[in-house]
Amino acid sequence: MEQRRGNGLFWIRVVYNILLPLVLLIGVGPWVVKMLKRGGFGSGLLERAGIYNRELDFEPSGVVYIHAVSVGEVLIALKLIAAWQGKFPEDKIVLAPTTATGHAVAMKQAPDSVRVVYSPVDLPFVVGRMLKRFEPKQIVLIESEVWPNLLAMANKRSIPITVGNARLSARSERRYLKLQSLVQPIFGLFSKVAVPEVADKKRWYNIGVPAESLEVTGSIKFDQAGASAPKHRDTFQSMLAELGGDRKVVMALSTHAGEEALIAEAMLGLGALCVVIPRHAERRDEVQADLQKLGYEVVLRSQFKPAEGAKNTCFVIDSTGEMRDWTALADVAIVGKSFLGEGGQNPTEAIAAGVPVITGPNMGNFEPLVSMLCEVKGIEKLAGASELRAAIVSSLGKLFKNPEQLVDAKQVLNLHQGATQRTIDFLRAH
Repeated sequence: MEQRRGNGLFWIRVVYNILLPLVLLIGVGPWVVKMLKRGGFGSGLLERAGIYNRELDFEPSGVVYIHAVSVGEVLIALKLIAAWQGKFPEDKIVLAPTTATGHAVAMKQAPDSVRVVYSPVDLPFVVGRMLKRFEPKQIVLIESEVWPNLLAMANKRSIPITVGNARLSARSERRYLKLQSLVQPIFGLFSKVAVPEVADKKRWYNIGVPAESLEVTGSIKFDQAGASAPKHRDTFQSMLAELGGDRKVVMALSTHAGEEALIAEAMLGLGALCVVIPRHAERRDEVQADLQKLGYEVVLRSQFKPAEGAKNTCFVIDSTGEMRDWTALADVAIVGKSFLGEGGQNPTEAIAAGVPVITGPNMGNFEPLVSMLCEVKGIEKLAGASELRAAIVSSLGKLFKNPEQLVDAKQVLNLHQGATQRTIDFLRAH
């Protein structure tokens, strides 16, 4: 069995290492454009090629190497790191985001004791440079990123490969099952996989992770234990007051392309201040243009100035890493990627802040949490965008979330209380 898996992995890597350079070559142009928009250049991107600007003598070695792709995974990793260092302060940690936005958040929020680097491109000689430099004693992948060379080379060095917050959707399971002969040798390299729900455990098992390597620990993303409470920042409150006076604030969170206009159009004439927080701040020009077509005066967080026509203002938060504290100032929150995207975005920060939440129909990435919240009326999940205006009117008029329902919603979140610590206890290699 081991020999067959080894042979399968060998041929997977042969094909992968032929195709990957071609993919990188084709994608370099769009990637450069994206980095220019996101401000990635000048942030140490040579680290993606295994070229570091710090002397080797000053680098940590024997580290816990935590791989996190973008902002969402980095925020999960930061929560994990805070708890990890609290329990095992002797462990040296390297946090490796992939995207420029994730790297920026990590640089801003990671403790000084954590070395933040870009994750290496998954080419053998680049991965080898990283492994030689940091000599990881353990690799922790956040969620379900799979990099064949990283996994195979770590396995060859007997470095435990673990996964935290390993959510796996039914859709992803179906896709992997179609390619089971290809993916099973890779997933078989995981020594420990900490999953949020029982359903995730079954799916990982079905695609090739041994049962003894799986443990249900709950979701770090939904775990409020140890999480900093949303702060009512005076500067944020002052901005909202200058734009909206004493009007109610309807805030659209982590919106995707087209959703800003969809939500803002539903709010026309309702008398509330429209605030949108795009998922990607670099979309600010596109978002601003869409909102101006609807007749809004648009104020950007990055270029804040009081609006001239306060009653027809839309405030765009084009910043990264601030959403949690902005959410605390909302009267109603609308979850992005749930109307025009797939899977939805995380509703838990608004719930933790005691803010009524409206979502669209597409929240599959957060099941079964969303269904449990709907059962206790802890959120309002709409069947489509046509219901949005009425839902906003209802929430502004009578605050559809009464205190009991908000308490019930928080109790649903409490099912994941302690997930971060359980994940550490399971994953940490001894």
